[in-house]
Parts: sequence; structure tokens; C-alpha cells
Amino acid sequence: MFKCNCKNLEISFNSFHDTEEKVTPEYGEYCLLELKDGRFTAGQWYPQDYKKKVMKGEFANGTSVAMKVSEVAKWHSLERYDLSECLEDAEIEYIDVGHKEDDTYAVIFKNFRRLVARSLPKEDQFCLLILKNGGFAAGRWEGFGNSDGCFIYASALASHSKDEVWAWTPLSSDPIFESTMEEEKERKREKRLNKNPSADPELFKYGTDIDVYYEKARDILKKKYPWASVPQMRKEPKWEILPLHGKLVFGQDEGTVLNSRIINEWKDGKTGDEFIAFLCGYTDNAVKNSDPEKKFKLGYDINVYLNKAFDNVKKDYHWLNKKMVGTYKRYEIKQIDGDWEFVSVYFESGSEYVLDCSSSEDFINAVEHDYKETALRENKVVASFDVEFKPVEIHGWHLERYTVSKLMSGDYKVNVTAGDRVAGGSREFFITPDCFKAKTYDEFLDRYQEIVPGRSFGLTKDDLIKDEKLKKFFGYGE
Repeated sequence: MFKCNCKNLEISFNSFHDTEEKVTPEYGEYCLLELKDGRFTAGQWYPQDYKKKVMKGEFANGTSVAMKVSEVAKWHSLERYDLSECLEDAEIEYIDVGHKEDDTYAVIFKNFRRLVARSLPKEDQFCLLILKNGGFAAGRWEGFGNSDGCFIYASALASHSKDEVWAWTPLSSDPIFESTMEEEKERKREKRLNKNPSADPELFKYGTDIDVYYEKARDILKKKYPWASVPQMRKEPKWEILPLHGKLVFGQDEGTVLNSRIINEWKDGKTGDEFIAFLCGYTDNAVKNSDPEKKFKLGYDINVYLNKAFDNVKKDYHWLNKKMVGTYKRYEIKQIDGDWEFVSVYFESGSEYVLDCSSSEDFINAVEHDYKETALRENKVVASFDVEFKPVEIHGWHLERYTVSKLMSGDYKVNVTAGDRVAGGSREFFITPDCFKAKTYDEFLDRYQEIVPGRSFGLTKDDLIKDEKLKKFFGYGE
């Protein structure tokens, strides 16, 4: 790398251009800027009319708020220089950038630092950069909470990676950096306050163990739901006792956003008894839906539920067999935190997921959905027909594809794709054998549209019945 010691280096920028002059930067050229309030920053030039060499436009600098020409006093190009040869000289400590005369305005930057883990800019600090290719640049440091940050330099979030930068020095402070510093100051203050938080004796009359409050709420709920348990109550997002602004509160930890911890504080009362009453209402639905007699109406043998789901699916998906199901996950009934639950276990990862099922019927329906998807995956498509349609728009969504497929078993499925300007999605429907028991195509379409409703996807019975090719593909043509 360069032999020059950046700590001793001073760089003088000479021959600044006044914004009142007729000379302008090139379109997209990145420039060092002196603002009319005396601060220094940088930005990429975007003229109001790129065909005219007129100083009207703005300098984008990655802050989402570009610097207007009316805010800028002087500019100096950062893109027309290569310091490589100078920086190869170990003795050099001063570099002139631009033509220098005795009466020429000049600005000197020094205190350059290498971009290493122990010497990084502060978050959101806008800096002047010397790149490893010998060129100049500038940008706002985004550290992402670690040392693998980058310098954002343009409105489209273009950036200079850490590996591109040889040395940096801060430019002037600005509202974004000042706001970040104020937030950091507030975080440190919050941390100091929370080292020894106070506890309101009325709010925490039963102590500072959250389990005590859950247990007292459970005891109240047991009068209505004899099976009530704390694990059932904790199926809802859990409340905790947390330090906030120097005092303990009942709250939910929402995680960290932009380095700040977000706490959802409970504010609906002032006493521990009021919080317990709140917990009863907050967890009532979760407990009500955990009745073991309703949830495990068929007992605790998982095979009873799986066999029932298999038999239900087999009625329409007649090719389904036991070898097809259970190839990538299995179902279990097991105790989780002392409560019995329906659980799915994925073979490849070993991951376990508790299923949100409040009744035997809910669990059987969930398994049936899984078995139906498996059955369709195992049944190969032997022929497809893309239905032609005029532009269809429903609630901002546009129909993109409507494909009918014949399966190896002789059955049919339909895939419908729709989207808007930014998103899209597909749904797949199995056309049950009962539809094909219809004696006429007209009757078939009535049954068909109960599965693939025209009001949802834009193609009604009147649209489909005109398509003779589709009629023949379904086996009703001559």
C-alpha cells in the first residue's frame, strides 16, 4: 500500500469555483462543497437541465436530501485527480490539489486516519476519503453495528466499501450526524439510568418476578377454564419486567431498531392487581382455545388423527398412498413447557414447530392441507392448456396466467397467477372428481366455479363456456 504516513498528511484544495461563475461540474461529477454557512460536505452534481451549462440543480450526497445550489458557496471537483504517485513517497506530508496562486482561495484538510477496526468514523459521519486507487471520494459512514460498514455517497445509496478506502477525515457536522449523536447520547443516558432502576411499590407489590404475576392471573382464569396454565398464557407475546428510563415497568421487548431498544410499555394501570387483571384479559383467548378435551378429543395417539386426515384426502386424491406422506416431516403430540401440543418436526433440519390448533378438527384440517399438497406434487402433469383472456383487473390485481393441467392420474388442476406493480402470487386448485360427474359441460362449470370462483379471478362461467378448446381439454368436447 502507499508509503506515505496519512497521520502527517495535509491536503490543500485550491482553485475552488464560486457557484456564481458560469463554469459547472460535469453531469454526475462528485464535488467537495463549501456551503454558505461555512460547513464542508460533498455531493454528486445533477443539473436542472443537463444540456445547458448553467449552475442550476443540486448535489446529491446520499442523505436523501440533496444540497441545492442556493445552499452552496463554492465547489471543487474530487474526480479529476490521482494521488498515487505522491502517496508512494514516504517523506511527503503536503499535497496541493488544483492550481495554486498566492491569491487563490484554498482549504486544507488533515488528521487523516486509516480505516481500521480501532479507528472508524462515528455513525452517520460524513467524511472526505482517499481511495486505495489514489482518487478522492466522500460519503456518510454506515457501520451496521460492526466494523464491516461502508460510505454511502449518493441518493441511490451507492457506496464505497471499506476495502476501497485507504484513509479518511471527517467533513463538517450536519443535521443527520447531529441527530445520530444526540440519539447516541440518549442511549448512553438510558443505559446509566437503567443500571439501578427504581420499582414502584404499588405497581410491583408482588415483587419483580414476572412469573408471579402470570401465576396469579392463571389462578383467576382457572375459575373459568379449569385447564388454564402459564404455558398456554404465554402463547400470546410475553410480558416482562424491564428497566425503562430508570424505572422498572411491565413491557414487551420489541428488539433493537437502529441501535435503540424498543420497549412496549404497559400503561393501562398503576397497580400490580390492575396488571394481573389485564393479563387475564390479554391471555383469555389463548387459554380458551387450549381446552385439552376439545383439542385432543380423539386421544393422544397421533396416528388416529393422521389416519383420519389420510382417509379424508384419499376420497378425492385417489392416487395418494402412505409412502407419499411423511417424506419430509412428521407430526407428534408431545409436552412443551408442561402442556400437550401438536408438533411438526422437519427431518432435514430437525426443527420443531408447535401448531396453533385449538381443536382436533383444526389439526386434522392442517394435516389434510399438507397431504393434498403432497399428492399434487407426486402426480405429474402430462398436458397443459393456457386459457386465453382479455385484460382482467380485480381490486388492483391483474390476471397474468390461467393454466389448466391434466395429471398422470387423469385428474385436473388449475394454476392462477395475478399481480400488481410490485408483487404477484399464484394459487393452485385441484378439480375434484365430483365435478366430472356432471352430465353436461354447463353443469360441470357450475361445480368448477365453486372451486375456482370467477369473482376472485376474473373469469366467470360466461367467459369460460365460450372457449371450445378448453371444453375439449376438459373432456366435454366432441
